[in-house]
Amino acid sequence: MSIPDYQSIMLPLLQYANDQQEHSLRDAIDALADQFALTPQERNDLLPSGRQATFVNRVGWARTYLKKAGLLISTRRGYFQITARGLQVLAEKPDAISAKFLTRFEEFQAFQNLSNKENTAEVEQQDGENSRTPEEQLEKVVQELNDSLAAELVQTIKECSPAFFEQLVVDLLVTMGYGGTRKDAGQTIGRSGDGGIDGIIKEDRLGLDVIYVQAKRWENPVGRPEIQKFAGALQGMRARKGVFITTSSFTSEARDYVSRIESKIILIGGLQLADFMIEHNVGVSLASSYVVKRIDTDYFAEE
Repeated sequence: MSIPDYQSIMLPLLQYANDQQEHSLRDAIDALADQFALTPQERNDLLPSGRQATFVNRVGWARTYLKKAGLLISTRRGYFQITARGLQVLAEKPDAISAKFLTRFEEFQAFQNLSNKENTAEVEQQDGENSRTPEEQLEKVVQELNDSLAAELVQTIKECSPAFFEQLVVDLLVTMGYGGTRKDAGQTIGRSGDGGIDGIIKEDRLGLDVIYVQAKRWENPVGRPEIQKFAGALQGMRARKGVFITTSSFTSEARDYVSRIESKIILIGGLQLADFMIEHNVGVSLASSYVVKRIDTDYFAEE
């Protein structure tokens, strides 16, 4: 079973609290995960930001919506309990509870700021199979923007000269923490000859080990023969680690080959290269920034 959306969680969460006892959100999450028969992978699936589990986020928002409608109440930090109104709703034996269902309550209307039909239509639109929590909607938009930026980056890199591409690779690896300083990395790139290796870079600032780099500004996918040539060059240098970076992609045969050889070779295709550049601010600049804030529960904790 796939991870249920936050609206599908509302009724099971309210039913979980039907015993009128105080419950912790953590216990509710575990109980609902069991009820929905989520696999370990689904339980650990993260939002695009990687900062919170998707199911945890959706249960949290289901609780928030039920609280805003007056069906649940917070008893203390991290704990909740069903209200008389919540019991009345369960007595109706609804098939499901959704954002549209909750608009019958004035408190929820105020929460949603339903001042006109346009807002009402937005809530009704959320009742679809793919309804997301506000955080998921925001992260989806950010992911779409980054995907578009990554594609644009790859195309821009392909239009650059091979020498600039090698410089870009060095800049990225240094920013990621490899190579010591930009000066150190620049002195090693391009000095190892044409034997399947474009450059050498330190693995750490102390230079305890080195990584051999191959950078290909290609249009077509890189196949197994090119990777074998690189692996052979590593063996010739008695090297154990290498990074093969391309603006295109790698064939399945190439990826299968590196998974079976003794040398550790990391393959980085064009889109992954662009993702790393975005993550580490190489070749990109900040266009705008939005800050999402939460209540500081520690601030409100009374001794």
